[in-house]
Amino acid sequence: MSSASSMVDWDLAGRTARRLVSPGPRTTREEAAAVVRELHEAAATAVAHVEALTGLSPVPGGAVPEVVVVDRPAWADANARGMATLLDPLVEKLAEQQESRPGALATAIGSRATGLQAGGLLAFLASRVLGQYEIFGTGGRLLLVAPNIVATERKLGVDPSDFRLWVCLHEVTHQLQFTGVPWLHGYLETQIAEFVSATDLAPDVLRERVQDVFRSILDAVRGTEPGREPEGLMALIQDPRQREVLDRVTAVMSLVEGHAEYVMDGVGPDVVPSVRTLRKRFAQRRKGRGPLDRVLRRLLGLEQKMKQYADGRVFVGGVVDLAGMEGFNRVWDGPENLPRIDELTAPERWVERVLGRPAIPA
Repeated sequence: MSSASSMVDWDLAGRTARRLVSPGPRTTREEAAAVVRELHEAAATAVAHVEALTGLSPVPGGAVPEVVVVDRPAWADANARGMATLLDPLVEKLAEQQESRPGALATAIGSRATGLQAGGLLAFLASRVLGQYEIFGTGGRLLLVAPNIVATERKLGVDPSDFRLWVCLHEVTHQLQFTGVPWLHGYLETQIAEFVSATDLAPDVLRERVQDVFRSILDAVRGTEPGREPEGLMALIQDPRQREVLDRVTAVMSLVEGHAEYVMDGVGPDVVPSVRTLRKRFAQRRKGRGPLDRVLRRLLGLEQKMKQYADGRVFVGGVVDLAGMEGFNRVWDGPENLPRIDELTAPERWVERVLGRPAIPA
């Protein structure tokens, strides 16, 4: 997973996360087996409900995503691989264009320090993330983190079967976004490649800044930050092209997250009887900002700008209100139909631009 030239020792990050993360709530062997079985059933059930509500379906003949119920260490391992897939090409590209590269010892020490920090971040998230459809790394798997789902449903005092299906609706929506819209994964990869090509920092400088980012993220999610807003990855962005790429990535991630949130609530009580209670209690738990959202905001250093990430739900609901689900689904026709950053809070602009008609409620 890692190499001598890596910016982060991802093997060390994975080992650190496994060592730091707690195992989760206590269950008997029989209870644990029942949770795993029910999560698999809920994920399978969710597919038909999401397809019916959204109109999305997998491309015929495509690979069927694997559903994997994991514990916290397994989630950390999977995401260490995914983060390596995202970040290692960046430092490798930068290293190739340097006339003199840092020595092997300096590189190893730097990557270990960053690996320890990345491991701490993974351990924190591994105890909180409920589920995830993998886009990078191994890719094509739907991960459901059983200990976190059980811990959350107990803390919220909600119906376990309803909550498990509700979580699966969110993650299956992501699954159908990427299996039903073949160009979407490639689009994100292209944006990352463009970001890399526009980056011009020495690898040792990049590593130092990434260490600062990880440090600030851990402070933020633990609530121990010193009271100032960290720069995050904005410190790496010096080229206007990078800012344009970041706007496009922010918009598409806002779209896919907002779409999943819309589906979670849109299925209604016929599918999830206690859906309104779930939303109310879950919103109180998150207080409007879940751990992944906080990390994204800190990682990008865009506390104000990343408000648009949360605006994805507003965008999806707004477009559906104005143009119906069929009109909204034009967003999946191609990259040119994705929302622009300024359209997230003004869905009528998207309707006028893409559908070519005045934004009149459907």
